Amino acid sequence: MEPNWLEPDERAAWLRLMAVVELLPAALDSQLRREAGVTHFEYFVLAMLSEADDRTLRMTALAQRTNATLPRLSHVVRRLEDRGLVERFPCPQDKRATNARLTPEGMEAVVAAAPGHVGAVRRLVFDALDARQVAQLRELGDALLSTLDADGQMTSLYAGS
Repeated sequence: MEPNWLEPDERAAWLRLMAVVELLPAALDSQLRREAGVTHFEYFVLAMLSEADDRTLRMTALAQRTNATLPRLSHVVRRLEDRGLVERFPCPQDKRATNARLTPEGMEAVVAAAPGHVGAVRRLVFDALDARQVAQLRELGDALLSTLDADGQMTSLYAGS
C-alpha cells in the first residue's frame, strides 16, 4: 500500500516544526548553561519542584511532570543533590517511594535563573509573534497535545493556563 505522502503545504509546515523542535531546546539549554550553570532539563526539574506543595514531589510524579524516565530523572536529581539544590528522602506515606524536595539553595537557583530564562523564551518565541499568533500557537499546542498527551501525562504542566 502506498504511503499517504504529505502534501506540499503539509511538508513545508512539518519541516518548519521540526526545525523549531530541534533548535529551540538547544538555544534554551545554551542560555541556561551560560547564565545559570544548569541545563534546560535541570531547570525544568527545579521549576516543577518550586511549584509543588512544600516544594516536594514523589520521584514518580516528578518524572511524569517532566516526561522523564525514572533512571534519567534519578541521574539528574543525583547531580542536583550533589550541588545542594535538591534532597531526596523516603516518602512518609509509602516507604517504598522516594520524594524529591527543593532545598533553599535550589529555590535561590530557580529564582536567579528565571529572569534570564523568561527573557530567552520571550526573545526566541514571543517577540516574533503578534497577539493573534500567540493565540494560534496555544490552539495548535492544544490540538497537538490532544494526540501526543492523550493519556494526560503532562496535563498538570499546561492545564488551567
